[in-house]
Amino acid sequence: MKISYNWLREYLDFDAGPEELSVILTSLGLEVEGMEEWVSVRGGMKGVIVGKVLTCERHPDADRLSVTTVDAGGPDPLHIVCGAPNVAAGQLVPVALPGTMVYHGNEQFEIKRSKIRGQLSEGMICAEDELGIGDDHEGIMVLDSSARVGMPAAEYFGVTTDTVYEIGLTPNMIDCSSHFGVARDLAAYFNLQKPVRARLPQITGISKESNSGAISISVEAPQACIRYSGLTIRGIKVGPSPAWLQTRLRAIGLHPINNVVDITNFVLHETGQPLHAFDVAAIKGGTVRVRHLPDKTKFVTLDGVERTLSSSDLMICNQEEGMCIAGVFGGLHSGVTETTTDLFLESATFSPVSVRRTSRRHDLRTDASYRFERGTDPEMTIYALNRAAVLVKELAGGTVTGDIIDVYPAPVRKAVVRYSVERMTRLIGKEIPIETLKTILYSLDINITAEEEGILTLEIPPYRVDVTREADVTEEVLRIYGYDNIGISNEMHTMLSHTDKPDREKMAANFSGMLAANGFVEIMCNSLSPAAWFETTGDYEVKDMVRLANPLSSDLNVMRLSLLPGLLNSIAWNINRQNSNLRLFELGYIYRRKEGKNTLEITDNFAEKQVLSMALTGNMNEKRWNAPETPSGFFHLKGYAEMVLARFGITRHEIVATEIQRGWFAEGIQYTAGSLEVASFGQVSRKYLSMFDIRQDVFYGEIEWENVIRLAGTRSIRFSELPRYPWVRRDLALLIDRSVKFSQIRDLAFRTERNILHEVDLFDVYESKTIGKDKKSYAVSFILRDERQTLTERNIEKTMGALVKAFEREFGATLR
Repeated sequence: MKISYNWLREYLDFDAGPEELSVILTSLGLEVEGMEEWVSVRGGMKGVIVGKVLTCERHPDADRLSVTTVDAGGPDPLHIVCGAPNVAAGQLVPVALPGTMVYHGNEQFEIKRSKIRGQLSEGMICAEDELGIGDDHEGIMVLDSSARVGMPAAEYFGVTTDTVYEIGLTPNMIDCSSHFGVARDLAAYFNLQKPVRARLPQITGISKESNSGAISISVEAPQACIRYSGLTIRGIKVGPSPAWLQTRLRAIGLHPINNVVDITNFVLHETGQPLHAFDVAAIKGGTVRVRHLPDKTKFVTLDGVERTLSSSDLMICNQEEGMCIAGVFGGLHSGVTETTTDLFLESATFSPVSVRRTSRRHDLRTDASYRFERGTDPEMTIYALNRAAVLVKELAGGTVTGDIIDVYPAPVRKAVVRYSVERMTRLIGKEIPIETLKTILYSLDINITAEEEGILTLEIPPYRVDVTREADVTEEVLRIYGYDNIGISNEMHTMLSHTDKPDREKMAANFSGMLAANGFVEIMCNSLSPAAWFETTGDYEVKDMVRLANPLSSDLNVMRLSLLPGLLNSIAWNINRQNSNLRLFELGYIYRRKEGKNTLEITDNFAEKQVLSMALTGNMNEKRWNAPETPSGFFHLKGYAEMVLARFGITRHEIVATEIQRGWFAEGIQYTAGSLEVASFGQVSRKYLSMFDIRQDVFYGEIEWENVIRLAGTRSIRFSELPRYPWVRRDLALLIDRSVKFSQIRDLAFRTERNILHEVDLFDVYESKTIGKDKKSYAVSFILRDERQTLTERNIEKTMGALVKAFEREFGATLR
């Protein structure tokens, strides 16, 4: 937001210069992100003065040049060669002295003392475009008799300079979204030093000059339109704005359009109250209706774009059709043009929620919607309307038809806060004198309606929509009192905190770093999702979905039941941009409605669960001269999942793997540890891939993060010294039934030998008709090591014999 230093001084008298004011604004929470000098005329006409042409003779060596002598206020006349056809003796003209920068199109050049065709030239008599005040280059500018020889041209042309601040306005400071709002905050600051108040121009009100032809108003959506005020002015003349108004707008980066539109923009940036001007000719039926139009109604906005309206979009309509999207953007055919003669001015307060939804739905961001979204002052509508009407009468003429029509069915009540001085002192660590406190509150327009035993009953002005609690008032007091005035306490306060074990954030950082080191990229998808993602698959309980009562858009109308659709959507987005080799993960929450719950305490009705999702697609590596491409596969994902689980103490030895049938997996397995499910992963089914138009395999896994945390809390990290004695490997080829899984073999092995058996791995699987249709052969390796001594052959044979007998007994295995 841009704020003009000169404009601020219209409402508040202060001594601080531009640099000092920049520091003060930042200390008040209005952070100055940039600051620049602004000049109403490009270059500021520095080095240009008023001169008088004393003589003018034709150049002896050039037919189109003239040799002149010019009195520029110096001791001697200047000799200037001029090429303008209209130069003549006796004229008062703008003269650029040597060293002055003038313009040629968009480029600048420096005037130098030189010879032109053999004649000395000590400056330049300027045309309009060379001064930066117009485009005319047909001849030099000839000034009127009010110009004085030697007078700076900047003074003659009324060139103004200003300092413009770029302020990073935070959402809670919307009351400072105007010049008067900022001046009001500055007045509160300066009031601690001497009594001062920011003042808007006094307006007694506009009296009607005619009783006929006034536009009537009908508010049919009072929930979305809190207050609506309007005034009709007929017989206006639309034209350019005067210089003072154009200068005000240009200083803050606005382009003047015409006097009526410029007035509405001026009042907006003066008071913070958005206005809209309608051409009365467009108000069919003579009535302005504030209402909702049917869903999918077409409406062409001011930018020429046809938009499809939602039934929740608030519209300003005539008796037949929409004219403006309320608080957001005007219509193409209802605005003020050069031919407008009759005007209807609107000043309203719209619901922030309604404007925000409409603005985001149509991707329209305007100065008006910015303010309405954050909350405007309903008490400002009438003043702003009167202010605009006075300016219209002054700059465009016209006759006020009828009185101001003001529809305000449910006036906004001022917020009331009970404020404890003692709690404020305890919170900030310093006692502010009660009189100083009252002065600050008064300067902030916060009225003290009652006072008893250190408790102040405060009435908050409507424009402070963010001040609703005691803590908010303390923040306001501190802003004005000055954070720098709160000294460092001589006391030290300590607090013992209990950190949950295991630490969830540390665990998350741990696995994030580990996955990132293995080529994964973390993503964060929106928790809001389209309901269609879950309704069309048939794999989710639709009744469990948490639906939003008032979604910002139809595409974000439920809380997600799974992380998978959002992840697939991200994969599709990347594939469409030729980034098809992906390793992604997300730690996020999924949500569901609790079955049978419908209590008054809304949080009791819903549940959330944190889940870690991972996905692989494309190739694991790029093709190189010494290595072919390796497609991502199920076992790659399985390895990453086991790596994460092992990092938190959940080893393969305690995991039980079972095959699962879930709609989103073409094939999948589930890991459980004890009674808790810890992970599930597999290849994503074609049904889900086709939803997102993905034509390559995707492998997806979910780790039940809540269960992993619960199990990790039962693990302790123990140090084991490096082995002193060698290990021994023995292999067995076991002929077993096809139904026997390797995990069963491994579990039985560890139950049979607990002391010296360290690892069990499967290194080959063989299936053939020669060994039987229902049989398979597993080649299994066993790593044996005794921590206390070197293994003997006798111990090894005894252990392997026990394992073979156990496999024969439990699985009917035979050695090959």
